[in-house]
Parts: sequence; C-alpha cells; structure tokens
Amino acid sequence: MNLIYLDHAATTPVHPEVVEAMMPYWTNSFGNASSTHWAGRDAKSALNEARDRIASFVGCAPSELVFTGGGTESDNMALFGAAEANRARGNHIVTTQIEHHAVLHACERLERLGYEVTYVPVDEYGRVSVDDIKSALRPDTILISVMYGNNEVGTLQPIEAIGALAREKGIAFHVDAVQALAYMPLHLHALPVDFMSFSAHKLNGPKGVGALYIAKNARFVPLGYGGSQERKRRPGTENTPAIAGFAKAVELFDRARYEKKHHVETLRQELVNELEKRLSPDDFIVNGHPSERLPHILNVSFPGVSTESMLMNLDLAGVAAASGSACTSGSLEVSHVLKAMGLSEARTSSAIRFSFGASNDSAQIRETASRVETVIRRLRSIV
Repeated sequence: MNLIYLDHAATTPVHPEVVEAMMPYWTNSFGNASSTHWAGRDAKSALNEARDRIASFVGCAPSELVFTGGGTESDNMALFGAAEANRARGNHIVTTQIEHHAVLHACERLERLGYEVTYVPVDEYGRVSVDDIKSALRPDTILISVMYGNNEVGTLQPIEAIGALAREKGIAFHVDAVQALAYMPLHLHALPVDFMSFSAHKLNGPKGVGALYIAKNARFVPLGYGGSQERKRRPGTENTPAIAGFAKAVELFDRARYEKKHHVETLRQELVNELEKRLSPDDFIVNGHPSERLPHILNVSFPGVSTESMLMNLDLAGVAAASGSACTSGSLEVSHVLKAMGLSEARTSSAIRFSFGASNDSAQIRETASRVETVIRRLRSIV
C-alpha cells in the first residue's frame, strides 16, 4: 500500500537541502553564537545571515525579528509581552473565537491574571467582521490578536483593515501567521501590524524553531531573563542549526513561491473534483470561505460518518489526514472553530482536514478520493 501524507498543515517533511544546510552547525561549526572566539563567530555569522534572509522574505528589518522555539512560543511572547508592556494604558484584549489554542489558552491565562478578553464571533465561513472587531473595542483596549489564515478551514481574515483600525485607535496588533507564511506574500513594513508569529516546520523547515516580528516602535516586555541574546527579548543560546534550516526553507520557497502555491491550489481543487465525481452532493460539504482562503487546506464534512471513524479508517487505508478536534480521554471533541462558525452538528461531527504540500501529486489525490469513497461506502453500509 502506498502511504499518502495529507497533513501538511500539521507539519511538513524537511527538505533535503534544509537538512544539508543544518549539518555544519551540528559538526564543524558547533560554536555558541555568544562566544567571541572563532567558533562563536562562525555561529554568529550563520545567525546574522539567517536573520537577514528571513527578514527579507517577510519585509522587515533584521533587528525586528526574534528567533523562538516555534509558533506557540511566538504567540505567547507577543500576547504576554504586549499585554504587560501596555498594562498601564488598560487591561482589555480583543481576539476571535477561532484562534489557535496557542492564542486562546494564552488569553485564558491572561484573564486569570486580571485582564479582560473579548472573543469576537465569526460568520459561517470562519471570517471575522471588521465592524464586529470595532464594536468590541473599549477605551481600555490595549491589544488585538487575529490570525492571518485559519489552520483548520483555511479562511483568511481581513488583516489590513483590522490593522488600520488598530493603528487609528493606538492599539497593538498581533497576527498569528504560522499557516500563512509559506503561501501568502508578506511585506511587514507595509502592513499595520506590530507583532507577527511564524514557524519553520510549516514550510519544509525543522521543528522547534520559529520567529516573532516585533515592530521597531512596539511596546514589549520579554518573558524570559538570563541572557542578552536576541537583544534581550528572548534570552538563551540560539538553536543555530535549526535557524540555519529555517533560513534555507525560506530561500527555497522564495525561489518558487508562485509555483508552490499553484501546485497545492491545484491539488486541493482536484480532490474536490474527484469527490464530486465519486460521491453525491449530499455526501460531503466543503467548509470555510470559498475564495478568501489559504491554498493548501481543504476542510470537508462527510455527514453521517463521524470524524473519529473516518480518520481511523483513512489511517488504515494509508491516508494521513486530520481533524481540528481535541482528543480527550480517547475521544474527539468537536472543533472549536467549526462550533464558532455555527455549523450543524452533522457537519461539525464529521469534518476532516486534508492539507497539501510539495510532496503530493495528482496520482495521490485520485487515489485518496478512491480510498475516501471506499471508506464512506463501507461505514454507511454498517450504519
């Protein structure tokens, strides 16, 4: 059986050239970038080159980019760092109901620390209204946090309009761009954004490394103490091999971003087309915005077939897919994103996320559709 990996929104395979770029910093160039001798200078040079490359990719100054341990840490740094830095001005934070748990759980912690958080609803496509964000603002609002593209359904948010509103009101604005980094062109100096979170393993880079953009004039208080690394904003010895790999992954995407985006968009549409050929219109429903969306994510409900059963059977059939649901005590909870979208129970309890990458091809998509059809027919015959 040929195994088919369609869970690139969770993580992507590391590109061979990324592995090659990382190897020297585990072997000959192993120095600590804070050391002043030759070994340290080699590592420092690698960090500087990586920072320059990634900063160019996202359109900011290298000094505005802080390396972190990944997207979750970047989100936490932005929320806690901005909230603490602005606390004298107020204690109210605005976010949405469909954020990644790295933001939602951080907000819950901030509430326990005395902050007040408003969780703005979204429409049936998972898109937030700028007017609803505006209505949620108060004189004591100090921070808005809205993701660029949703990790479960792929829906894009009106980031520029929300950012313009934040600038007008003098409110800090954070954007989780972990899923958007690979496929959405970013020019941070042209965007009204104060903080933006990234992660390397979503674009064929290594796990355990990310970055946080902190605009030059943004108010920010660091979470950690004990070193002067990253301009004292994130102390601790930098993970030089992973950072070098992050930069190489960015370089590879930068060379052919249009082609890579077109590739995953084509695969996504091919799977929809194949499902339409094999299943009736009542057998599946595509979730998320029809046009304002990331190109590599397809969220589909198969009414009458539970998410848990579908994922288990797809796994047995050699297809790796996912759900946005949390697993508690061995059973899946309904996705908070789909619930916030107000979808029916039939759709929320049967949703599957397929996400595509460079390692996929059309033959795999046709085979996936065939296996999905087989699983659906079998499970519905049992019912």
